[in-house]
Amino acid sequence: MDSLWVAKTGLEAQQTRMSVVAQNLANVNTTGYKRGRAIFEDLLYQNVVQAGGLTSQQTEAPTGLNLGTGVRTVATDKLFNQGNLINTNNALDLALQGRGFFEILLPDGTQAYTRDGTFQLSPEGEVVTSSGYTLQPAVTVPPGAQGLTVGVDGVVSVLIAGGTDPVQIGTIQATDFVNPAGLQARGENLFLETVASGPPQPGTPGLNGLGTIVQGALETSNVNVVEELVNMIETQRAYEMSSRAISSSDEMLQYITNNL
Repeated sequence: MDSLWVAKTGLEAQQTRMSVVAQNLANVNTTGYKRGRAIFEDLLYQNVVQAGGLTSQQTEAPTGLNLGTGVRTVATDKLFNQGNLINTNNALDLALQGRGFFEILLPDGTQAYTRDGTFQLSPEGEVVTSSGYTLQPAVTVPPGAQGLTVGVDGVVSVLIAGGTDPVQIGTIQATDFVNPAGLQARGENLFLETVASGPPQPGTPGLNGLGTIVQGALETSNVNVVEELVNMIETQRAYEMSSRAISSSDEMLQYITNNL
């Protein structure tokens, strides 16, 4: 029976949605994490009777007879709305308030992008991520530097021992994309450019729609736990209904087999 196939596609769709919800809940405390959602679309229809078809020489069918064949997961996208900012009072913790990403150089030379501003210093004094990947453009803190300051426009300055005036040692850029949802999630809080995202558009934080940099703060995950729990319950109920549809179709087939 067609209903068995239709219900089976419903089970697969809800299983995918549950995986997305579980991923969101698992990363509720991940710095800079952006929650995902599953997007569905209905499958092709069996057009048994064409809407508008002639039922006589003077009349036509006001509606057609279309039988659906189920549902499929067409995409999982990221929602890049702003997460809350929490103060850490750590000079190397940076948060972007508004649009944009920090640009990161991977060991293989690939450019990656992140909203996670948990930065640290390498043994050479370079500003790096928790995994040791270099922030771009590279910023190197000289030995003995004190009072590291990052302005809202990304200007990095320090006080050199024995000096009284701050010295600029670099600038942190923000990079935006026309379609951030088209970025490919790589893991390690990183995203990669794709054709769908469009090319990177680096610029000065605070200008041309880019967000500003907040020093001594981190952006939390934008996952709403209550909303995800509601989504989980909805997914579970929809899965149960699809399972019930399969059971009902099976009972109908058994009745036909045993009685006809």
